Amino acid sequence: MRGLLPKPTLFELDEYNINQRIVEALTNVCSHAVLFSVVDEAKSALKISKELRLSLSAVYKTLVQLDKLALVRIEKFEFSNEGKKIKQYRSKINSANISINGNKFEVLLDPLIIMDK
Repeated sequence: MRGLLPKPTLFELDEYNINQRIVEALTNVCSHAVLFSVVDEAKSALKISKELRLSLSAVYKTLVQLDKLALVRIEKFEFSNEGKKIKQYRSKINSANISINGNKFEVLLDPLIIMDK
């Protein structure tokens, strides 16, 4: 039985890891909700937290993960009355499709086209 399946290359392992992480982010309830709450407009972590009724720490943790996967970006910074810099997050994708065929899967992301105002 040994040697029937070829060993994956380093590239294949890396691609699998990234796809796997994106699939996990898109199928995780918290990540999915946070990601798609910032499709239409940029929002602060606090605003996302209030809208989705999630803890602020969960939203921050999720945004960090989504940023590492390049699914969100910081669109702009705003300043609070106290002078604190507040990041405004925006989704980089409009939609996502995951297809599974046997033991392989593919993730297709539809990029969000943001027009300058």
